[in-house]
Amino acid sequence: MTDAPQLYLVTPSDIDASFADRLAAVLGAHEVACLRLALATQDEDRVMRAADICRDVAHKADVPLVITDHAALVDRLGLDGVHLTDPRGLRKLRADWGSDPIIGAYCGASRHDGLTAGEAGADYIAFGPAGNSSLGTGERADIDLFAWWSEMIEVPVVAEGSLDLPTITALAQATDFIALGEEVWSAEDPVARLAELTAPFRG
Repeated sequence: MTDAPQLYLVTPSDIDASFADRLAAVLGAHEVACLRLALATQDEDRVMRAADICRDVAHKADVPLVITDHAALVDRLGLDGVHLTDPRGLRKLRADWGSDPIIGAYCGASRHDGLTAGEAGADYIAFGPAGNSSLGTGERADIDLFAWWSEMIEVPVVAEGSLDLPTITALAQATDFIALGEEVWSAEDPVARLAELTAPFRG
């Protein structure tokens, strides 16, 4: 793979109406391939309100919006697809939906799970955490996994989780997409922070 990775943006785990301006500023300053709504809440009303906020801003910027796990809300809310953290139901969902909606699958650090999800019809496979993290099992999706996947498999691959500048630099020629979320939104100036983290793409 020789092309620089595209940017895949993930929302904070909790957002309110004020997020619209921050999101619009980031999408206006940076080319983003996809936005994922990834909320911690399971409150349906809050999820729907957040989806409305993000959809309006994202679609105005011609950026597709997918939602984490809540596949039943995709058509209802006019979203572009779903990101599955458990891809075991992916094959049926693809059969029910057809080819148009985006279905992404998070597969941890498992090459086998990634291959299975790809065969089931996933539009992209996400591996992570690509950086060092003590959360979860602590198992890291290392650079060799992304490099192998990019060379051998046609399904696009997304690197996410605990990404810092050195990790992004190492991944710049080994992945199709870099997913950034809290790495950006935790900064006082998300636009500037995103410019710093995507510098390896432009180098």
